[in-house]
Amino acid sequence: MTSYDLDDDSVVVIVGSGAGGGTLANELAQKGIKSVVLEAGNRLETYDMENDEWTMFRKISWLDKRYSAGGWHGAVNHPNLPAWIVKGYGGSTVHWAGVALRFKEFEFKTRSTYGAVNGANVEDWPISLAEMTPWYEKAELKMGVTGPVTGMPHLPWNNGFRVLAEGCRRTGRSDYNSGPMAINSTERDGRPGCMQIGFCMQGCAIGAKWSTMVSELPRAEESGLCEVRTNAMALQVTHDAEGRVNAVIYADAEGNQHRQKARIVCVAGNSIESPRLLLNSASSLFPDGLANSSGQVGRNYMCHTSTGIYAVMPEKVHMFRGTSVAGIVGDDVKHDPARGFNGGYYLEFLSLGLPFMAAFLEPGNTGWGRSFARAMEQYDHMSGVWALGEDLAQEQNAVTLHDSEVDQYGLPVPIVAKTPHSNDHAMTAHMVESTSQIYESVGATDIYELPPYPASHNMGTNRMHADPAKGVVNGFGQSHDIDNLFVSDGSQFTSSGACNPTLTIVALAIRQAEYIAGEMRAGTI
Repeated sequence: MTSYDLDDDSVVVIVGSGAGGGTLANELAQKGIKSVVLEAGNRLETYDMENDEWTMFRKISWLDKRYSAGGWHGAVNHPNLPAWIVKGYGGSTVHWAGVALRFKEFEFKTRSTYGAVNGANVEDWPISLAEMTPWYEKAELKMGVTGPVTGMPHLPWNNGFRVLAEGCRRTGRSDYNSGPMAINSTERDGRPGCMQIGFCMQGCAIGAKWSTMVSELPRAEESGLCEVRTNAMALQVTHDAEGRVNAVIYADAEGNQHRQKARIVCVAGNSIESPRLLLNSASSLFPDGLANSSGQVGRNYMCHTSTGIYAVMPEKVHMFRGTSVAGIVGDDVKHDPARGFNGGYYLEFLSLGLPFMAAFLEPGNTGWGRSFARAMEQYDHMSGVWALGEDLAQEQNAVTLHDSEVDQYGLPVPIVAKTPHSNDHAMTAHMVESTSQIYESVGATDIYELPPYPASHNMGTNRMHADPAKGVVNGFGQSHDIDNLFVSDGSQFTSSGACNPTLTIVALAIRQAEYIAGEMRAGTI
């Protein structure tokens, strides 16, 4: 294993090993650029994955002290778990279900499309779909996304998705299929084809699903140009007298602090930890935190407007047999102001296992009550979706630091505040009505609406913008304030779009690596 000295100031230090950080590390390594990846969690391997929902939740989830605040479901149902993400080698790519969708053009240009939205902070990305298309194609080839770019067929339909698809057909919908997914349908790139085990969000036990744990990080390390340090919690990014970042201070598993020097620092710790790190790095030169001259660090937190909708069918379905997300319906991903809200949404078939269904059906319920028992008795007859759509940016939705409580590292605990916009309420009502219509067309006897789960799709908080007064980074994720500081994760998103964010994070990381390599060659950073 490659090991770099703490005083080696020629390395790129990457904080986080997920979709952004892990991909960036491998891309830089393949270009001959050295990096040190600081991962707060344990090293994970494929053999650590177990087909057990609660075992894996406890094994991989980020369970450090956090608070939910504001008027959203998290403050009521999940006051200490605002986000459902991974703390470990590979980050949340271990947990993701593999849905690999691209943004639509209008989702990159929401201010131009929606106009000014009362109560929201809607802005355009400084990049377009046309600019991103070649990078999406590179990401799809890298990840092994089923569909035309790789030529891999989509995955098989399971019973639960067959029910949903028939309802779509009967109600006049046409955009539904079992992909695109970054899960091999056939053997490819050293990974086996999917065996339809059905515990995708617990970590793929055979490695058919793309993750940085399986693909990017091992390849980066094998190159001899990347060192991944696990149990290395980043505490602060430091800078020199001119304001250029020069090191990251981190704590090891025993709590001992170390200072890794750096030529460039790339922050990729997810939309909660990335702004938290920048805010915790405040100094006399940057009293409001690093890269925060705009005042936008931590603001505009987004996590998709979402809800779960499950229907009970007349006959047994056994929805849990097959991939967790066995199909995607995209007919409602459009901007149609006549519907009473901005943006669109997907319906993604999601087979929640029985333990998670019991937990999420009525959060806080300890398993008592006639309605709860009736629903559980009907579990084997259920088919259902996770509906997710555009979540408008709002400045009040923000990650801030607690003024008195600290965590095990001595850092102020993050507070994740979010209050739904009226757009969310209108969109959610439409989601439920549309899904109910679909399932009723195929004979549903009962329909259950689940409260949203802790957020897996965390975005915003260090957003891109062409104007340094309105955003934290430019179109390459480079800080407007500090040219050798980058943001490399979903926190750089200007808007949430309706789609799962992982493919876009990976595409941006590939693009960012190309930019960093060019700037290093030119000697500008």
